[in-house]
Amino acid sequence: MQFTQNSYKTPESLAQEKTQYAQTTEALSSAPDSEGSTSYTDSNDTIGQTSNITEYAQPEEANVSQPKVEASETKNQPAASYAAKTAVEADSNVNTDSKNIAGQSTAAVQTTSTSRSKYCLNDFSIVRTLGTGSFGRVHLVRSVHNNRYYAMKVLRKEQVVRMKQIAHTNDERRILKMVSFPFFIKMWGTFQDSRNLFMVMEYIEGGELFSLLRKSRRFPSPVAKFYASEVVLALEYLHSHDILYRDLKPENILLDKNGHIKIADFGFSKVVPDVTWTLCGTPDYIAPEVVASKPYNKSVDWWSLGVLIFEMLTGYTPFYSQSHMETYEKILRCEVQYPNYLSPTVIDLLQRLITKNLSLRLGNLNKGAADVKEHPWFAEVVWEKLLNRSIETPYEPPIRPGMGDSSQFELYKEEPVDYGTTGDDPLACYFPDF
Repeated sequence: MQFTQNSYKTPESLAQEKTQYAQTTEALSSAPDSEGSTSYTDSNDTIGQTSNITEYAQPEEANVSQPKVEASETKNQPAASYAAKTAVEADSNVNTDSKNIAGQSTAAVQTTSTSRSKYCLNDFSIVRTLGTGSFGRVHLVRSVHNNRYYAMKVLRKEQVVRMKQIAHTNDERRILKMVSFPFFIKMWGTFQDSRNLFMVMEYIEGGELFSLLRKSRRFPSPVAKFYASEVVLALEYLHSHDILYRDLKPENILLDKNGHIKIADFGFSKVVPDVTWTLCGTPDYIAPEVVASKPYNKSVDWWSLGVLIFEMLTGYTPFYSQSHMETYEKILRCEVQYPNYLSPTVIDLLQRLITKNLSLRLGNLNKGAADVKEHPWFAEVVWEKLLNRSIETPYEPPIRPGMGDSSQFELYKEEPVDYGTTGDDPLACYFPDF
């Protein structure tokens, strides 16, 4: 299930574009305690050394209407100011050694909350639809206990079973309950009725990275590097817990109120201590070993990172085709044409990520994620500060935090829903943990 804030296309045209190369996903949006309290590059390519992103982000076609993302009054400062700040950060006395992410994350993520184990539909009032998909909808909801806003993902049991997504759905719930990291969305609880599954998650108001990228056409290198660096830390955390993400793409990366990433939609994630064989993901981002039905491991996420970085820097994916089969053929050939405006440093990184040779792919070598973090393109990144989210973001969404602002998401037609149904439930046995 997918949804987007991208507003220079109609919902119909955007849906058509996404269904060409995306499988059912859901992006989400801060989360509740039901009883009224929330418990909740190049050497000169320094992160932040970019022009105002809204100045850079001009649509290519003159006849395309402007998107609804407006310049924030509190961010989007001139390039010199942002670059000076990040340069100071890079030269500070902070220990910039790449520490073990598992050790870091323990201190950085001790904000895990324990909310009530079960909610019910009466705990929330539905405000509007944020997105739709093959299995159901994502709603913006408000808690009747604390008046805070949350995202509620609703899946039709019948559709989940019919599409043979039972294991993926249960894996998503289990993994979301396991992970606790600054760059992942939080899930606060789940429940079900006789027809639907409900997942209550934090609401991330800033919309999708996909939408910002489509508005910008492509990101300046420091902006792409910032987002890529946060993704690297997220993958490092997952892999340290033997979790494969398997669906990395801009649509699954949300931006919080400060402009930091929140990775959403763990529908294809899986705990894999060794290898797995399942063909899943989104065609443009799938690694060749997956396409070839070979056993694979964490290496597939690093391939997808390379594709993501390429897309952020160019505005398109390296193997795109209107035909999925042709996309797969291009992936298997792995012939990438790099635009001449890309720096040699980033091309070297991409060639080491987007490679069929698993013995050469960064992230899949002896040092794991450390090899990626130590690549020269990331030389300016102060990883400890990034993990603590103390590095200023290149873009801050123009939203009113905490007010249920949904301006960064498309408008969807509201339709009658059959939530809260009771009676016989022959499918409940498939979802015992909900």
